[in-house]
Amino acid sequence: MTADTASATGSVPVVAARPADSAVRGERAARALSVVSLIAMMAGASAPSPFYPVLAESIGFGPSTISAVFAVYALALLLTLLTAGSISDHIGRRPVAIVGLLVLAGGLAVFWHADSVALLVVARVIQGVASGLLLSSLSASITDLEPASRPGSAAIWNALGPGIGLALGALVSGIALDLTREAMADVFGPLAALYVLLALLFVFAPETAPRRPGALASLAFRLSLPLGIRADFWRSAPAIVAGWATGGLFLSFGASIVRAQLGGTAHLAQGLSVALLAGTGAVAALAIRHRGPRTVTVFGTAALALGTALSLVALGLGSLPGYLAAAAVTGAGFGTAFFGVVSALAPNIPATQRADVFSVIFLFSYLAFGIPTVVAGLLVPMLGLGPVVAGYGAFVIVLAVVACILRIRRS
Repeated sequence: MTADTASATGSVPVVAARPADSAVRGERAARALSVVSLIAMMAGASAPSPFYPVLAESIGFGPSTISAVFAVYALALLLTLLTAGSISDHIGRRPVAIVGLLVLAGGLAVFWHADSVALLVVARVIQGVASGLLLSSLSASITDLEPASRPGSAAIWNALGPGIGLALGALVSGIALDLTREAMADVFGPLAALYVLLALLFVFAPETAPRRPGALASLAFRLSLPLGIRADFWRSAPAIVAGWATGGLFLSFGASIVRAQLGGTAHLAQGLSVALLAGTGAVAALAIRHRGPRTVTVFGTAALALGTALSLVALGLGSLPGYLAAAAVTGAGFGTAFFGVVSALAPNIPATQRADVFSVIFLFSYLAFGIPTVVAGLLVPMLGLGPVVAGYGAFVIVLAVVACILRIRRS
């Protein structure tokens, strides 16, 4: 129909959608899919935390086993990042995301039916491998799809996503343990199904990283940072360690601390400590997102030091409300310190090395996540949970103060 004919008949001509409009909508959908997948993956990482005291009673194991079950997840994730962390730079983001999500669904299915320490370890190893594949590929995909009109939004989502996911996973698990008879099935069954659905959606998502040669060579153990960001990365190291070591403590022993040290018998209260840490971190990162990376990192490390100190005071007083309030303050630092680091580094990462650099960032993060927790688990039987938590807190405070000073002195 021509314009003249349309005018004569009173009808409105149909204008075909421009290919560019379709591409923009496709990119928006792919970006949303990547963000949702990152959040869902991190929800699976924290969902087991409120179950640890329950599983310890039903299966029969102590704090050292809890830290070991937690550590094998971090170790599997680290080894995956070391080997396959940059694979999506070579074969594309989409196939890596699909495989990672399907493997993650299998890991949670095993955890759901675990009735022994051996099965718990197997489940967490599978989950760690899947998370290692997904962390680098999803973070790189979010960065690839950052709109030119919203610079910095990728760094926001790469920092917010883990916090939102960690909060949701722990909170939902705590509620399910208090309200349902089959909490394992009610939490891990839907999560596994969600991962399968997200994998299917990725089949239709556009690819953001063209294939490049060197996929097999990229599987060799290596750590690679572009020369232009190395100095900033190492200046940021204390902030990364302080924040992620705090996350490791809460995810492994958070429920046990609330139960054994503060008398919090409700599973919701046990999950709430993790949810507050991660949730307030996400909210704080969102609130401070328009500030410069230096300001964000200074705020985050100062909040980490203050919140950790307040939590030690609350533990000394035996105050559960005080401890939860301190967890919220600590969480504000937990979320913003890492956001500040990512915001400073992300704009300077070459497009062809994004998965590789995010692998290094998360590798370092998960070393800080796992090693202090394992050490704490080994010390608890000898010293007791209270003294170990106090020493752990002092370690975090020192690192956070050092990180804050380094960033203040950075012009």
